[in-house]
Amino acid sequence: MKRIIIAMAVAACLFGCQNAEKKYGSVASTEEISATDSTTGTVAPKIIKTADMRFRVKDVQSTKEKLSQTIKAQGGAVAEFSIQSVIQESQKVKQSIDSLKEITSYRTEGYLVAKVPSEKLDDFTNAIAKMAVFVDNQSMKMDDQSIAYLANKLKANNRVEAVERINKMATKKSPNVETSLLIKDDYVDRKIENLLIDNRVKYSTITLNFYQDNTVKTMIVANDNVYDYKPGFADRFWLGLVNGWTIFKEIILALSNLWMLILVGVVVFFVARYLIRRNKLATDLATKNLIDQAR
Repeated sequence: MKRIIIAMAVAACLFGCQNAEKKYGSVASTEEISATDSTTGTVAPKIIKTADMRFRVKDVQSTKEKLSQTIKAQGGAVAEFSIQSVIQESQKVKQSIDSLKEITSYRTEGYLVAKVPSEKLDDFTNAIAKMAVFVDNQSMKMDDQSIAYLANKLKANNRVEAVERINKMATKKSPNVETSLLIKDDYVDRKIENLLIDNRVKYSTITLNFYQDNTVKTMIVANDNVYDYKPGFADRFWLGLVNGWTIFKEIILALSNLWMLILVGVVVFFVARYLIRRNKLATDLATKNLIDQAR
């Protein structure tokens, strides 16, 4: 919608003025001349360079410090960096009752993104190659943005002309203010795009990945196995006997608190015993009487 409004506004300006086509042609010609080399007649080069390197070093941390110094000396800046250690293998060996020897094998890797002046990119990569034990891979890419840069510049100037003509033809009933703002915003976008291209042309981006050989590190750490802190067999056996005697005494004390229940239990036992015996005597007596009668 934005582009349609811009096109309609520009078309209205062109058809409303008799010399618009002629003047726009002269503007384009002027911009083309200013954006070209007066001696060769070609578009001024806008080459964006990017590079990548992966290499092995003796020590990642010291290499990172040397890279930072080299980048600063070349007039560049570090945009991003990180260092991480990846554990390959870890093992704990018993050293004593309360300590272990921890043996860890790890790999340290570094990552760095830098901005360096484009004309010094080759010198910088050569300096990096001297820091490396060997280079795994190295690449560079060149992107020509000359045509895009020229197109943005011509379109930006066209929008300046369009805004001037819209302002001259402005009326109270026409939406010229909104149209003018849209064209101005598009003009700003074109200018910013060219500023970004200029910055990327001036400073090249290089991405560095570097690493060192696997490192083995040993250190004494506390023993976290609780079982190793338990007493020996003889001590644990004696402690078991003592603990058993303590439990027995506690049971006796618990029973002493239940003396009433024990007493009731004893009474119930004797009463039940008495009743059982009485029933047995009565049964025996009845049986004897039946035998006597039968005789």
